[in-house]
Amino acid sequence: MARQFKYIIVGAGMMGASAARHLAGTGDAIAVIGPREPGDIPSHTGVFGSHYDAARITRTIDGNADWARLANRSIARYAEIERQSDVRFYHEVGCLIVGKKRGTGSAYIENVCAAAETLGVETEILDDAALGARFPYFAFEQECEGVFEARNAGYVNPRELVRAQLAAAERKGVTRIDDIVSSVREEGGVATVMTASGHSYTAEKVLVAAGGFSIAEGLLPQALQMQVFARTVAFFEIPESDLDHYAGMPSLIYEPSDPCKHIYLLPPVRYPDGKFYLKIGGEPVDVALGSDPEIRAWFRSGGNAQVRDNFADIIQTLIPSIDRTRISMAACVTSYTPSGFPAIGYTTSPGIAVLTGGCGAAAKSCDEIGRLGAQLLIHGQLVEDSYETDFAPLFCTE
Repeated sequence: MARQFKYIIVGAGMMGASAARHLAGTGDAIAVIGPREPGDIPSHTGVFGSHYDAARITRTIDGNADWARLANRSIARYAEIERQSDVRFYHEVGCLIVGKKRGTGSAYIENVCAAAETLGVETEILDDAALGARFPYFAFEQECEGVFEARNAGYVNPRELVRAQLAAAERKGVTRIDDIVSSVREEGGVATVMTASGHSYTAEKVLVAAGGFSIAEGLLPQALQMQVFARTVAFFEIPESDLDHYAGMPSLIYEPSDPCKHIYLLPPVRYPDGKFYLKIGGEPVDVALGSDPEIRAWFRSGGNAQVRDNFADIIQTLIPSIDRTRISMAACVTSYTPSGFPAIGYTTSPGIAVLTGGCGAAAKSCDEIGRLGAQLLIHGQLVEDSYETDFAPLFCTE
């Protein structure tokens, strides 16, 4: 006999865990179903999460008003989440955005400054000399400018953020189920969730927040329009004896004259193996993954060695002091919807909704995205009127 809940969230990643926290404490029976992080990725045959990491950039500046609002509202609740869970995940080390200086033909920094002014974000503008004096470990191109956001910016530990959201939710009665969902269907006003282990659960409403795996065949009653791309990130081990050399390093977004070398970078962070790593990402080529098996195989592969080597070449120029032989890599994915915003809405089944599509920008904003997902279940629609986009998902017609 299927176990019954009022709400079930499929997916225990950044969006699903956030939605669970916002639903918690309503007095309703709520469950979040999703597997825990695998112990050995190369041999793992189940699904994966892109939050298996220790550092993602967070910042308030964004040229798009809706993405800025998603980020700012989430950042404003970081302290509350940490208090509710007793889990620290936010590190306010600041975020530095660097590109060719204004007046050189590139509009990148000009657009960043305009976005900061629109949002009322306090920033510091740094020229070549100031960048060199303030951040001596970086070697940027000449004729660059930096926009430094010191407050409400830095990085979040996504693994710990998910743990914090789930801990806060479970403390308020949400049931955590360690399993993989294979299908969600509705009949007679009841949604049934089937899992890979053969268990079934029913609910009045189900919210599918399965990240890239939301495109898995047969998971939803109708296929979601969303593209999933393979991503490789590289890690450079920083010996503890060298950490002082990089003290005060902020998160970095760098747009040099060659757009193919655009990167983001995280300062040295301690990972679960006890070692400190500096992370770099931002590959320019999109490699589509069109199915659940392809996504699983990509995660098991561990990433693209050519992309890793390209990052090593960039690091050689950007941070010459780093030992490039201490390099490793990992695979993750990004999911893009046709709108360029998270897909938050119902399928043709009134009891089955989706919450997915981070579009490469959702880690810092996941709490507000999760709040919108919770609102969707409670009210049957999004009642938030401060966003220009409607977050409506699109589905395949065949």
